[in-house]
Formats: sequence, C-alpha cells, structure tokens
Amino acid sequence: MNWFWRKKQKQIEFDEIFMDSSNLPAFNYGRLEGKMELPIKTSRVMFVGLFFLGIALAFGGKLFLLQVVQGNEYRERSDNNRIDQGLLIAERGVIYDRNGEMLAWNAADYDKEREFPLRAYTDRSGLGQLLGYVSYPQKDKNGHYYRTDYIGRTGLESSYEHLLHGNNGNLLVEVDVGGDVISSVAIKEPRAGENITSSVDAALSEAMYNIISTSTESAGFRSGAGAIMDIHTGEIIALTSFPSYDPEVMANGSDSDLIESYNNDDRFPFLNKVIGGAYTPGSIVKPFMAYAALAEGVITPDKQITSNGELIIPNPYDPDNPTRFGDWRAHGATDMRTAIAYSSDVYFYIIGGGLPKIAAPQAGLNEFTGLGIARIDKYMKLFGFSSLTGVNFPGEQSGLIPTPEWKQEVFEEDWRLGNTYHTAIGQFGFLVTPLQMLRGVSAIANGGKLLEPRLVKDPEPKYEDLQLNEDYLNVVREGMRRAVNQDGGTVRGLDLNYVEFAGKSGTAELGNDNEHVNSWAMGFWPYEEPRYAFVLLMERAPRSNSLGASWVMREVVEWMKVNRPEYLESPQE
Repeated sequence: MNWFWRKKQKQIEFDEIFMDSSNLPAFNYGRLEGKMELPIKTSRVMFVGLFFLGIALAFGGKLFLLQVVQGNEYRERSDNNRIDQGLLIAERGVIYDRNGEMLAWNAADYDKEREFPLRAYTDRSGLGQLLGYVSYPQKDKNGHYYRTDYIGRTGLESSYEHLLHGNNGNLLVEVDVGGDVISSVAIKEPRAGENITSSVDAALSEAMYNIISTSTESAGFRSGAGAIMDIHTGEIIALTSFPSYDPEVMANGSDSDLIESYNNDDRFPFLNKVIGGAYTPGSIVKPFMAYAALAEGVITPDKQITSNGELIIPNPYDPDNPTRFGDWRAHGATDMRTAIAYSSDVYFYIIGGGLPKIAAPQAGLNEFTGLGIARIDKYMKLFGFSSLTGVNFPGEQSGLIPTPEWKQEVFEEDWRLGNTYHTAIGQFGFLVTPLQMLRGVSAIANGGKLLEPRLVKDPEPKYEDLQLNEDYLNVVREGMRRAVNQDGGTVRGLDLNYVEFAGKSGTAELGNDNEHVNSWAMGFWPYEEPRYAFVLLMERAPRSNSLGASWVMREVVEWMKVNRPEYLESPQE
C-alpha cells in the first residue's frame, strides 16, 4: 500500500536521493554504476525544439514559395526549357611565313552571331592563290549546325587542312522556348588546329608580285607569275601570280561586287599560274634538249652547225615550194654553248629532228640524225615534264609533250618532221607549268636531283636522282652562263656585278597569227655554287613588246639586294 501511495503522490522521499553507502564499494564505475542521474534542463529542451522548428519553417516556407507562390512560373519554365548538346568550334591553326610573319590567323574578336572567330589574312599583295581561303561553319534556320567546321577551299588552307583543322568540343546548353541560352557547361574542350610554317618569304613574294604588276601594265602583258626555289631542299621561297585576290573577302563574302569582278576577270585571278597554269615554253626547253643530244651521242659540244637565218627542207611533192623553218636571226657557225647562249633555232631543229642529206649542206653538215620525237619525249619526261611535281597543292597541271599518238588522237593526222622541229624549240603542242620548269632547271643546277617542291618548311628534302652526266651538265650550264654575260646573250638583263646568274630566256608564239607572245626567263644563282633557281613568266603581250621576262627578274634581284641580301650570298659567305 505504501508503494502505491508513493506512486500516486509522484514524490521522492528525501532519503531516496542519497546512495546507499553500504553498496558503494560494489558499484562498477566503468559502467557508470553509482552515478547520480539529473533531469535535462528545460532551457535546453526549448533550444533544441526551437532549432528544429526553425528548420521546418524555413523548409516549409521555401516549399510554399516554389510550389504556391512561384509554382506556375516554374511549371511553365519546366515545360518550355530543354537541354541541348552544343558545339564548341575549334580554332584553326595559324599559317606563318618562313620568317615567322603571320599570314592567316583567327581574329581576336569573336563574331557573336556566328559563335566562332573569323579568319584573318595578311594584307600583303599577291598571296591570295598561295594562302587560299576557308568557308565557315553554318547553321540552319533553326540554329543547328549543318556544317560544323572551317573548311579550307583552296591554297594552303586546303592542302594542309589535315593539320590546320582542329577537333571541336561539346557542351550542354539549357535553352528556353525562344532558343535563348540560359546556362551552359562544357563536357569536352575543343582542340585547336596545328600551326604551319610556309617556306615562302611573304615580303619577297609581295615584291615579285608588285614588280610583275607594274611591268604588266607598262609593257602590255596580260598577266604574269614567278617563283624561286632552293635547289637543295625544294623549298619554294617566293611564289606569286598576277592578278590575285583578297582571301579575306572570299572567306567572309563581304564584298559581292568585288567577288563578281574576280569571277568575270579573264586573267583568272583565282588561278595559281605557277602550279596550275600550262603554257607553251618556247626556247627555255633548249637546255634540256641540249643535254638529251649529248647523252644520246647525237652531237658533241664543239661540233658546229651553221644557221643562215632559216632551215630549208625540200618538198618532194612540190619542189618549187620547200618548207622553211625560220630562225630569229642568222647565227652563223654555232656550237652547243653558243646555241644555248644565243638561242639558235636552226641548231635545235637539227639536233632535235635531224636533217635529210639533200638539205644538209646549208647547215655545213652531211646527213644528220637527230634525237627524233621518241627520244625527245623520253628526256623531257626524265626532267619531269608532262607529269605532276608532287607539290602538295590543289589544282596542279601536268602539261603536255606532243607525240605522234597525241597528234593522231587530237588532229587525226600523221606526225611530220616539222612537228619534231617545232617541239625541239618548245612550240607546237608543248605545254609546261612554271613549277615544272623551275624543278627542271634546279636539276641542271644541282647535279641531277629532281626535287619534290614544297611550300611548307621541312628538314628532309625528297628527290629522285636522275644519274645525269656531270660533264654534259657543265656544257649546258656554261651555255646558260654565256646567255647572261656575253654580248648578244638572251638573258643580258641578269648580268650583274654583285651576283653571277646562269639562265635561259624564251619567247613562245601564241595563236595562229603569232601576233602575241609569252616571255619566259629561268635560271639559277650563284653560278659557281648554286643555291636558288627561278622562273618568271610574263603572259601574252604584243610581239612588238621589247620588255622581256629577264628584265623583270632583274628588278626582283635588285629588290633582294636591298631587302634580302642573304639570298644573293655565296654559300661560303
């Protein structure tokens, strides 16, 4: 009863507060036995309760705000927004010239509408065909990219697309119903394209362009082109084609009138004439014909052939009307070196096509067997004509060596002796590119290495060793040197007192009336220890024009003397 009473009273007797001292020694203190239990203070209970109440109120308030106050707004946004995968357009590699000058790069300011940098190009003249241009990534009307990359359309931009081209990245983009970006995060970073260093000297190429441009206007030529190559590496250090175009205008499409004028220009400003233009060579093929004649034992270097100003071949079907093959002057008795220096047509008619016994006395000969078209074809191909050079550049032409098969296919006519004569002096259907000619004359200068031309710097040259006879090459080189330094030589424009050139000029007749000509010059320097070869073409001027390509090249050399003297130095200097 007493126990029930105490429970009812809910009181603790005074003596129950104290521990039984008799049991104290038996307590296990490790288990907290014998410790006094105290009640939790009311203030602590209230603090904890208020803390959790605050959290509950904050959470509930935010929930109320999102679901009740802003519920409609977020419901609409959820319905309208979406997550798209977007593109991060990779920047394109930079193109530098051989001296580190930027020729093509990415503009510092992004086009906000296009979301990628525009391509910028040097403002130097005459580099349009070399550099080329790009087309940009494009979106459809819904804002989706259907073209995701820059694409090189021509020039170095095209031929080195595999290096300049970067790898695009990706990002997740949250957009609203209007297509406006709300937020984005990159999930794959873009990788920029590689930079490339061209072998070309931009300043030298521009100077050559401006000189050709001025000469074209003053002498009545329609257009022109030129190039310079290192004869040991194949690196092209200058290349230009007149007229040219502005690659930035073509990339951006920013001037439709100017673009239309490019398209309507019959001088073909988009054509890189050095690589993609095929032209009648004229007399610049004579050094190669001379080597072929020596190699085949057709003639010796010192044997003379007389030129009286024309070669007359009797016509057995009409004796009163012999066929006449003219020379540009009467050269008299001429050996090989002199024939190269003074460009005797009669000499090369005969070593190329031979001479019937009945006609031989006029040339101071007995019956003479020439190379014939088959061997001409063989040796011209040996020097790289009628085949691609291997240069990594779009639009290269292979040219043409006329043969009986070609004539039969094109004209349905048999081959005649006169066709061989004309082929031997670079006429008839003969076509070469300036780059082929540059490569061929480099092989004469460097001892027979037919190089693969290159427009990007590369320490490892590529070439085919033609196994040419050095003695025969020396005869050809001597004739080319005499063309420069002897009175009456055809390349007198390059007779300079500070560097020795060897060269050959050519005047190629055009059309049926022969009233217009192309003027060529090619050669190498320094004569004793050659380093560089050049080719320069001035296209289509009246026959009466007196300005030859060698005089145009002289101005280029004079520019180099002032601005790039290192190109004119001998190897030991």
